[in-house]
Amino acid sequence: MSDVNRANLRDFLVLNYDSLSQKLASRLGPSENAREILHETYLHLAKATPAEDIRSPGDYLFRIALNVAASRRRAEARRLTSSEVDALLDVADDSPDPSRVAEARSELRALESALGELPQRRRAIFVAAVVHKVPRKNIAKRYGVSVRTIDFEVRRALEHGARRLNEILAPTRFESGPPESSKD
Repeated sequence: MSDVNRANLRDFLVLNYDSLSQKLASRLGPSENAREILHETYLHLAKATPAEDIRSPGDYLFRIALNVAASRRRAEARRLTSSEVDALLDVADDSPDPSRVAEARSELRALESALGELPQRRRAIFVAAVVHKVPRKNIAKRYGVSVRTIDFEVRRALEHGARRLNEILAPTRFESGPPESSKD
C-alpha cells in the first residue's frame, strides 16, 4: 500500500469515525467494543500489505475492522476464564505435612532397626529380593538353595519387620491409649 493510500485511508477513518463506529456496533452487537476495534484498524493500516487504488475506502476499512474483530474473538476464545484459572490453581497439595514427614522418618528408622536384628543371610536375601528386585531364582542360585527357601526367608523377614514396626510404633500411634470400654 503506498504511503498516499495509507494516508488517505487514515484520513477517511478519522473523518468518518462516528459513522464507521455506529455501522460496526450495529453489525457486531453490543458485546464488541467498536471504538477499540476502529483504533486497532487504524494501527493495522500502518502494516497493511500493498494494494492498488481503493475504490471504496469505507468498505475497505469496514472489512479490516471486521477482520480485527474476528481476530479478537479467536484470541478471546483461546483465553481461560477466571473460573478456569481458579480451577487450575486449586490443585490439592500432595506433599506430606511436617508431622507426616516426621512419622515416615520414624517408621524408616524403626524398619532399619528391624532389618539390623535379622540374621545376616536373611537380611541379605531380603534386601536383594525386595530392595534391589533381584529375581528370586538368581538369589537361590547365589546361596545354593531353592527358590522356595528364598520365599521362606523373605516372608520371615517381612513378618519380623511388621512385628517390630507394630511394637515400636504402636505406643506413639495410640498416645491416649486404647479406647475404654463402658461397663454398664
